[in-house]
Amino acid sequence: ERAHDAPQILEPGLLASQIPGGAGYAGITGVNDVDGVSAADRSGRIAALSLGSAATLPGRIAALETRKQLVVADLPAGTPGLSDLRTLSTERPASELEIVVQRAPDAPGNELLWVSVGGLGAGHELSSQSTNERGLVVSIDLAPTILHHLGRRVPDEMRGKPIELDGAFDGAYLRSFKGRLLVIYGRRLGALACLLGAWALLMLAVRLTPLTPRLRPRVRAWSTRVGALAFLWTPVAVLVPAAFEPSRGIEDALLVLLCFSLGTLTDRLLQWPRAPLAPAIVAVVALTTDALAGTQLLVRSLLGPNPELGVRFYGIGNELKSGLAVLVFAAVAAALYPAVRGRRAATTMAVCGIVLAVIEGSARIGAGVGGVILVSAGTAVATVMLLPGRLTRRRGLIVLISPVVGLVVLAALDLATAHGGGHYTGSVLHARSAGDIRDIIVRRYTAAYDELKHGAMPFATALALVASALCVRHYRRLLAPVDCDPAWLAALAGGLTAGVIGALTEDSGPVLLVIAVGALGCLLSYLWNRPAGSITPRSRRTSHAGRSRARTPRAGPAR
Repeated sequence: ERAHDAPQILEPGLLASQIPGGAGYAGITGVNDVDGVSAADRSGRIAALSLGSAATLPGRIAALETRKQLVVADLPAGTPGLSDLRTLSTERPASELEIVVQRAPDAPGNELLWVSVGGLGAGHELSSQSTNERGLVVSIDLAPTILHHLGRRVPDEMRGKPIELDGAFDGAYLRSFKGRLLVIYGRRLGALACLLGAWALLMLAVRLTPLTPRLRPRVRAWSTRVGALAFLWTPVAVLVPAAFEPSRGIEDALLVLLCFSLGTLTDRLLQWPRAPLAPAIVAVVALTTDALAGTQLLVRSLLGPNPELGVRFYGIGNELKSGLAVLVFAAVAAALYPAVRGRRAATTMAVCGIVLAVIEGSARIGAGVGGVILVSAGTAVATVMLLPGRLTRRRGLIVLISPVVGLVVLAALDLATAHGGGHYTGSVLHARSAGDIRDIIVRRYTAAYDELKHGAMPFATALALVASALCVRHYRRLLAPVDCDPAWLAALAGGLTAGVIGALTEDSGPVLLVIAVGALGCLLSYLWNRPAGSITPRSRRTSHAGRSRARTPRAGPAR
């Protein structure tokens, strides 16, 4: 029953069934022996069982080892268990594999447990292709590791990858890594509240400050622009405290300071409406560099991939996928402004979207199947809207098949760069039957529905849907500050598409829509608070025409 409810497709008893003669289990009489299920085969039977007192446990384990290739044992808690562990480790032959796993607490939930392995090598941290994170493995990696050590074939039904050694062992780092992962989820909403509160306080302070009638609207527009840009900088700002592991209060204060400082600096240095270029470029470069360098800043950040919850261990998490798409599309619009519909603008949008899809889908960087789907769909919509002429069947077909093309390209990337061990090929493409595919789909939509019912998400989702409908209906009025510029219109349409498709394809469901709509709201807040003196496309055309008419009388002789 537990295996059926797990987010992965699991086969209970598969490990022991792959070992000739089955496995043995040694436990203590009267002590919880539920861990003995690890030694059971597919029929639920344990080939060799040994129950007795705690004092006789090491001897009974040694006796089982003479008969069985795999022995599972429950050690007692406290000092007696540590003593038994020292004895087993000291007497372990060099050719024997010894895996020690911290017992999961009785309370239900998702836990990070300590694990160590003897027999793979000394002085290294553990990793696997399941996590792609140094010092982090997943429970389903244990069975393939055991079979690989015994020289047995790992069946296709078995999920997980063999545990590997990666980097020098650093116990202090692992303790801080675990401590950091345990606090990330609980700090997210608080950090968001602090950023919203800081923005509200900034606008309130501006409103209460006595200013001249001429200066007041300028300062109010500035405070709104800076707050909007501050939120666009969050994917970068969260990486800084991840490197220092500060307390909750210091992290919140540091995020507010970084985001609003970067927002102010960006607004000052980049002419309106080009400011979104900076956070988009820096975010994509920083996240890519972190993944390739293995510095683990993203996984330790407040926008990391949720390894503590067991839903994701590496890559770009669902909280960032749709937000990054909106940010990149806006950066393209900012770079093209003022834009003219044409193949050049459409090609620019398509190339940037393809780059983002590769980053979010690559096994080494983003590892996001859903990210490829939503970015491909959003890019297709934005690109088609920038092409000259009217919407045709061919262009509509391009939009519809773009996610499929993206998945084909992702499969090729996984096979080329991850040897078929990527997040996509390791789950969907390695499915054994249509039933497995159905189970994957059912589990993803079940998780998405559970997310929809969680906390304030129903209200946030409803608000996002209403806001999206209003934006679609009144898009000309919303984009009036940029004179309904084609590139900005395409960026907003592509960003909204990415949020909707992400909500329909990801297991986080409505989270991606809410984040996409929130990012679009920040962009519109920035656009609607244009600084005084900024030139719109219409004012440029009027200015040019005026100068032309002014020169005409002087061009010829007076008559």
